[in-house]
Amino acid sequence: MAEVTLASGFPTQLAIGALLLIVGVRPWSSAGTLSLAYLASVLLIDTAVIGMFVAVTLRRRGDSLRRLLTGTRAAPREALLGAAMIPLVFGGAIALMGLLRAVWPALHNVPVNPFEAAIRTPVDAAVLGIAAVIGGGVKEEIQRAFILHRFRQHLGGARVGLVLYSLTFGMGHVMQGWDVGILTALLGVAWGIVFLWRRSAVASIVSHCGFNAAQIIQFAVFGS
Repeated sequence: MAEVTLASGFPTQLAIGALLLIVGVRPWSSAGTLSLAYLASVLLIDTAVIGMFVAVTLRRRGDSLRRLLTGTRAAPREALLGAAMIPLVFGGAIALMGLLRAVWPALHNVPVNPFEAAIRTPVDAAVLGIAAVIGGGVKEEIQRAFILHRFRQHLGGARVGLVLYSLTFGMGHVMQGWDVGILTALLGVAWGIVFLWRRSAVASIVSHCGFNAAQIIQFAVFGS
């Protein structure tokens, strides 16, 4: 459970955020928008920390990060599956968001997504895109694979882990709104199911990275 808690990213992001504050990197800009320097630093540093933690922890128990992420399936074929999922996931997310806002408008409690508000120039979009793909798509699927693996081994089964971690995953995004939190939790379920089905995280990583990149393009070109 301690390994799962550390791998979740909450303790590490709090520690990294505190260190950034100490050196003078603030989470909010003078204009009141989310600081891209702070956000990108937290996401990218946390990716390195989580990646090393998971790799070392697995090795201590005779396993490897590569085996966890790729399993026995051919990575190129899994990557193609993940790429094929991107439009389905993105389109489904848009449809579900529209349904949530129509059925329960109060869930849309954050009028402007802070990530969207942080994008003011093409450079901002590029920086946020890199951070979202690496610190979101790659890191979060490494976390999900490791946590589901640990639940499957020791903590009541992968299904229990899928439900609990998906709820936690959604709660980690409520700063963007309750509707986004719910949508993110459901996306976490979908990507977790793909990992458990394929016994490989490659498809989930590619799908998640593509989804995050599409979101940044949406914010930069079309707005919310």
